[in-house]
Amino acid sequence: MLVENIIKSGKATIVDVRTPEEFSFGAVSGSINIPLNTIENNFEQLKSMPKPIVLCCASCTRSGVATALLQRNNFDEVYNGGSWLYVNTILKTK
Repeated sequence: MLVENIIKSGKATIVDVRTPEEFSFGAVSGSINIPLNTIENNFEQLKSMPKPIVLCCASCTRSGVATALLQRNNFDEVYNGGSWLYVNTILKTK
């Protein structure tokens, strides 16, 4: 399934892996901020979140790293959503 369809479904948990400072300047409504450098410390929290999980950041790089890290640690249904602005645009046009 394409990540765009997952986002449009409205059923995804959106996790923003930018820093708290970046997140405070703008974010997807309802998204959860878990900075990339704390992802490993938050595995239990992430495991308890409703699936699918779509990760986003500023450009796609950090969310890609976070997605790969979670997949290597046996997380299912995690997707790289790219930029939070992209995710936000998809949600506004659904």
